[in-house]
Amino acid sequence: MPSPFPGMDPYLERRSIWPDVHNSFIVAMRDALAPQVAPAYYVAIEERTYRVALDIAEFIGRPDAAIVAAPTEMRPAGEAEPATAVGAMVQTVVLPLYEEVREGYLEIRAAQTHAVVTAIEVLSPSNKVPGEGRRVYEEKRQQVLSTLTNLAEIDLLRGGEPMEMQPSPKADYRILVRAGWERPHARLYTCSVRHPLPEVPVPLRRGELEARLQLSGLLADIYDRARYDLRVDYRQPPEPPLSPPDAAWADELLRARGLR
Repeated sequence: MPSPFPGMDPYLERRSIWPDVHNSFIVAMRDALAPQVAPAYYVAIEERTYRVALDIAEFIGRPDAAIVAAPTEMRPAGEAEPATAVGAMVQTVVLPLYEEVREGYLEIRAAQTHAVVTAIEVLSPSNKVPGEGRRVYEEKRQQVLSTLTNLAEIDLLRGGEPMEMQPSPKADYRILVRAGWERPHARLYTCSVRHPLPEVPVPLRRGELEARLQLSGLLADIYDRARYDLRVDYRQPPEPPLSPPDAAWADELLRARGLR
């Protein structure tokens, strides 16, 4: 079943689904780019790992997570509770929970020297909120932007703070393409949830023909192959919610397709 949305499906932004979408999208882009850049270049899937603090309410809400109380030790009848220091109080507290995040990204490398020519990033929720995930990604971004390495940065998440750029136009989705020889300038493609995602260029070396990524087509393909329609409930609003005008538009769209 294809997605009912013309481009990015906002229901795929939910934190419980996005990691699977992210991984599938990385592989699909690799497969689309590899034949375009060969034999001078190859496309490698790389990974970075870091730990992030979890929201306790989000953790408890996960279907595979549970908090189990420790069994209470039985005491013989009539035995008193253990004594505590005078004035001491005992209470239950909540400690931080952490999870390990693995983020994939792409590097286009020269076949002869293995030098990185282009980095391709797909942002995750942890990249767009304060914390370790954003810090780690911003360090990587700064490193790339300080060199002649090309950068393609794909932000298909409406929540959180966008990456730094001037000006920073309001948009649902952003795709930034920075060719190393164009710095400090870059091309920014913006898109609404109501429209297909654009075809974007992927720069190689100066003077060479750019590769192309058909983002809407790639997303439609992985949506269909992964059967994401079995994992989303179109009767409920997406997370994060759409703006009131877009929510009304989406409601009409979903009703027309018999999903509400």
